[in-house]
Amino acid sequence: MVNGAAAAHAAQPIAIEDLARLPAIQSVSMSPDGKHLVALIPSPQNPEETALATWDTDSLTAGPKVVTPSGDRMKFVAAEALKADKILTIGRQEWTGQLGGCGEGSINGATKTFMFKAYLTGDDQKNFEEAFADNTRKVGVSEQTQRCMELGGTASLMDRLPLDPDKVIIRQLNELSMMANYYLYNLKTKQTELLFRGGTRASPALFDRRTGKVLAKSQIEPIGSDYEQQVLILDAASGEFVPQKPLTTKLSERNSVDVAGVDDSTGKYYVLTDQFSDKVQVRLYDPKQQKFDDEPALADPNFSIGGLLFSSRESNFNQVIGFVVDGPAMRTVYIDPTLKSIQETLEQAFPGEQVDISRYNDDFSRILFQTNSSSHPTNYHVLLDKKKVVNLGGQRPWLDKDATGEERWVTYTARDGLQIPAILDLPANWKQGDAPLPTIIHPHGGPWSRDRMGWDGSGWVPFLTSRGYAVLRPQYRGSSGLGRALWMAGDREWGQKMSDDNDDGAAWLVSQGIASKDRIAIFGYSYGGFAAAAATVRPDSPYQCAIAGAPVTDLARLGTSWSDNRLQRILQGQTVKGMDPMKNADKANIPVMLFVGDRDVRTPSFHAQSFYEAVKGKVPAQFHLIADQQHQMPWYPRQQRETLGLIEGFLKNECGPGGL
Repeated sequence: MVNGAAAAHAAQPIAIEDLARLPAIQSVSMSPDGKHLVALIPSPQNPEETALATWDTDSLTAGPKVVTPSGDRMKFVAAEALKADKILTIGRQEWTGQLGGCGEGSINGATKTFMFKAYLTGDDQKNFEEAFADNTRKVGVSEQTQRCMELGGTASLMDRLPLDPDKVIIRQLNELSMMANYYLYNLKTKQTELLFRGGTRASPALFDRRTGKVLAKSQIEPIGSDYEQQVLILDAASGEFVPQKPLTTKLSERNSVDVAGVDDSTGKYYVLTDQFSDKVQVRLYDPKQQKFDDEPALADPNFSIGGLLFSSRESNFNQVIGFVVDGPAMRTVYIDPTLKSIQETLEQAFPGEQVDISRYNDDFSRILFQTNSSSHPTNYHVLLDKKKVVNLGGQRPWLDKDATGEERWVTYTARDGLQIPAILDLPANWKQGDAPLPTIIHPHGGPWSRDRMGWDGSGWVPFLTSRGYAVLRPQYRGSSGLGRALWMAGDREWGQKMSDDNDDGAAWLVSQGIASKDRIAIFGYSYGGFAAAAATVRPDSPYQCAIAGAPVTDLARLGTSWSDNRLQRILQGQTVKGMDPMKNADKANIPVMLFVGDRDVRTPSFHAQSFYEAVKGKVPAQFHLIADQQHQMPWYPRQQRETLGLIEGFLKNECGPGGL
């Protein structure tokens, strides 16, 4: 049971149902002309399923003008308002059968997965057609290839071309060659125009945002046992793509080289790269001289630049209007005077919230923006005529904003001296000097990923802090997005130094008087699940128990899933080395609960089940197979209810003597 000290900070825990039920509104976007909004809401026919909804921005208070519930099999999971009065939706449905070498999960023999499809419809939502599909009949396409196309889809949206009223850029997979081609696609007439014929190793790196012409391409070329990633830029005079040696990097060195745009006044290219520093900077690059400017155009002393924002308005089209700093949270900094003023005004109106401008029309009379914080799920708003804010709604308006406590960005020192950033979330009303807390160490998945501050979309962090737990999310070595040194320090350290970083985070919390030494657990999902399984067998564990969601537990068996793709072996497969939990199952020393979905093709259930079978005679252990659950969210509400209930029950009743 949760002890008295923790219970004092868990008087009003967030109910499982309040996190399990569908968001009241999600996936909100606005058409480029500012006339329509599109979103997903719970279906009026079945609140466990989604529906597609559209609003007129001139009559927002009247509610959605059209609502289309999900179909009997295909369920809406995302939506976006496009130009030409079109809406792009993504649907998902369960699929069971032999994958036949198709897509994720094909190598490990999975037979249960999900099929995702993109559809186009009009604002009236009367007709839904598969988006950007090539409906010409293909002679000689095998049944297996047809199955691959059915499972994976054949086309996707690449660029919206803001100045063109009807055309976008799409990527379409050729069913005969299995190579991707890129086209201009007319949303009204469905006509296509070839822009770029893809190959096995070549793809566009930058399109002209006015015409769709390919300005730069990237290609992969073998060099001995390694590969080079080359960038070639179009020479306007000759019409040829010219290799750019300063933009060429070895794939194994994992440098970031992203050609983000062109400065119209100089002809130089904006390149986001970490070739000059540990963090990603923006550098201007002259393709004629094949030379970077001596100094960065943009840089932050502590964090990477996460992107550039270019104007889509005709009056200042393609000018840089802002940039994104990928710090504790993604933070947009506007340099355009109008947008900067609007952002500052909105931040004053929503103190303590992160404010993100999502869409705006050409005269700024309609601005869609969203707000969130660690205690407030995302809310959507429309600023009308730069004067009036209309609240469209929040994802979970039924939650008590005071159910969770403070969130901090912290840094601690690992045992070998490496500085490890982390996010610390505390229960409501806890303050320094109060009794130490029961604590969850919560490593993220990936591992080539990272956490950000703000509302935790999985719901796990607020679920735990509202129950009196402190939650630390270490950005352990191997995490990406926080500098190349931290990222590459995790190579070949699975279950070793990467796990030391989690344990050292627990020790740091104890030293700070935040965590109770004998009441610490580890809970992770995907790679985080691996970290929890590794903690189960590592000696001198600081944890009383472990919860491993969708874990990898068998590194030897994981290695086979990298073996048919040499590029992936070079990029990540060669880094997946270290302590193998399955080979050390006899050393299990703390209780463990494992859960995984039976439609998870990324970390199939054999990992969790085999580990459970190997340790159940040595420590208290549980294994739960969640029906119809895929690896990534969104999950069905019933799956959220089940997994949250399992987590709560295990921590209370099975995590060491008397529970955590």
